[in-house]
Amino acid sequence: MRKTILITGASSGLGQGMAREFARRGRDLALCARRVERLDALKKELEAQHEGIRVIVKELDVNDHERVFSVFREFAKELGGLDRIIVNAGIGKGQPIGTGNFFRANLKTAQTNFVAALAQCEAAVEIFREQRRGHLVVISSMSAMRGMPRNLTAYAASKAGVAALAEGIRAELMRTPIRVTTIFPGYIRSEINEKVKKTPFMVDTETGCRALAAAIEREPVKASVPLWPWLPMGLLMRHLPLKWVAKMA
Repeated sequence: MRKTILITGASSGLGQGMAREFARRGRDLALCARRVERLDALKKELEAQHEGIRVIVKELDVNDHERVFSVFREFAKELGGLDRIIVNAGIGKGQPIGTGNFFRANLKTAQTNFVAALAQCEAAVEIFREQRRGHLVVISSMSAMRGMPRNLTAYAASKAGVAALAEGIRAELMRTPIRVTTIFPGYIRSEINEKVKKTPFMVDTETGCRALAAAIEREPVKASVPLWPWLPMGLLMRHLPLKWVAKMA
């Protein structure tokens, strides 16, 4: 059993939801995010509801790459090691390419969702190599399956990037005790998409995060979450003509 779990971006959305699910399963948690006041409230909630678990929280902006390494090491020291690290922190604020002064929004999306994820993976695998064990989980997106139009272009590209990154790490560590899982969430209600209305197949946060935790516990190479309809949808997205895929955005 993976007893100690680190989750980035744990102050809201899927990170917060996964923290609740793993706490319910009796795991000790290392939670980090920029909004430390939310983390403090979550820590109090989880420790009050689940006797015997440990919850440690730290402020972390994942775009501060040096601090990513120091915070991960601090967590590992305080918990006596880390069994699983979930690279979850991300944003979804992209804009259509070439439509005005929106480069900064797309740059921020690329930096947070890919470059910062690279820093987190580097820090995680360093710890796992030293321990000679561990489970790295990278949260991608169903939008990573193909290039997407409009506001999703930079976001989808960044999530495709982290999926390829995770696969490369998996290839590197294939003959070691370190496991690597890539998760492709479908439409799960969170702060990133709270303003999006009438989205087909959207599930609520609790349902989605329960499915995420269950998939992560199985430690597959890859998983689409929820399984239905996203496993067959992912197969379709890879093979349908791009003009049809574009209508899904």
